[in-house]
Amino acid sequence: MSTLLVSARSLGKKYKLGAASLGTLSLRDRLTDAVRSLRRKRSEAEDFWALRDVSFDLHDAEVIGVIGRNGAGKSTLLKIISQITEPTEGEAHLFGRIASLLEVGVGFHPELSGRENVFLNGAILGMSRAEIRRKFDEIVAFAEVERFVDTPVKRYSSGMYVRLAFAVAAHLEPDVLIVDEVLAVGDIAFQRKCLGKMEDIRAKGRAVLVVSHNMSLISQLCETVIWLDGGRIVKSGPTREVIAAYMAEGLGGSAEWIPEAPLGDAFEYHRVWIDSDSGDAGTVAADSAFDVVFDFTVKRAMPPGRLALMIASAEGTPIMASASTDHLPAIREPWKLGRQRMRCTIPGHLLVPGRYFVTTSEQVELVEVLRERIFAFTITEQNSLTARDGRLGVIAPLLRWRAEEIS
Repeated sequence: MSTLLVSARSLGKKYKLGAASLGTLSLRDRLTDAVRSLRRKRSEAEDFWALRDVSFDLHDAEVIGVIGRNGAGKSTLLKIISQITEPTEGEAHLFGRIASLLEVGVGFHPELSGRENVFLNGAILGMSRAEIRRKFDEIVAFAEVERFVDTPVKRYSSGMYVRLAFAVAAHLEPDVLIVDEVLAVGDIAFQRKCLGKMEDIRAKGRAVLVVSHNMSLISQLCETVIWLDGGRIVKSGPTREVIAAYMAEGLGGSAEWIPEAPLGDAFEYHRVWIDSDSGDAGTVAADSAFDVVFDFTVKRAMPPGRLALMIASAEGTPIMASASTDHLPAIREPWKLGRQRMRCTIPGHLLVPGRYFVTTSEQVELVEVLRERIFAFTITEQNSLTARDGRLGVIAPLLRWRAEEIS
């Protein structure tokens, strides 16, 4: 029998937009507000529900992911479960020790060293001094900050901050570990380490509640996913089903993207689309090559940059990526002024039949501008090697084989 660790029922959180609690106002603010009220009638504050009617259970050895757009209510939910804020309605029952990592460096004092902050943060999370001493070397080694452990954390990079904060929270050995998007700050190698640590936590019979925009991470880690939008649950259930529905939201059948308004004063997209011989750009035969076409204008001189694209599966797993400078020794090249088109050709017999999503990026003023899931397309089973013999794999390339005679 599994053990219930978190039980949330009909959770709701309401805020007053345009209003501040008297308990949070300074004396100066109160006097200013009183003067203003003499000149005009104070407008009524607007109710805003950041979360509404959210229910779920989290058991031991279970990992639940929470996904949704920015402002969907994900962080509000985690703050309620972490007991940082009280719900306006509903209730959450917690059974066991909770460790939460919601923001980079929360619980850290910038003037204290890494060593001192490990003891401070560990105490805040409920660890005894003896327990912290016993795990100190392991925490510091996991965070990879051995050389800087006696340096004030105000001199740490954001990556060092999050590594140390995650290491302390994870080594608390909580019954429930709650992790927000902060892992996005770390590098790829550290993200893999964190993923392994969370899998270890689950293997030991503990639970994890994680928020991330990284669908690949959610797919790897979670058995169940909750999709929030506008503070409400849109869908919850098996990871594959929920992520596929989330990825497809708001995308029509046409495999193209046209910005609703001009984007930027230096670089402007006109259209990005799939050009294929199928007659229907939304579907491409498995054995047919197709182009992803970029139609854009460079309005003024900029530092060298590049275009890039990434193709992800229906579950959000990255399948392949390519950049306009892949054929060059450098990763950037000078931009040409004016309107132009660029094509990236995807060969036939590469992608297995299924639904795919296109993410693009352009490097403008040395900043990578990411445009996620701008459109979707489908690879059909026509002449597919996968359909022919049921082979496995995320791609199905038609490779060259040749026989050699042995004398």
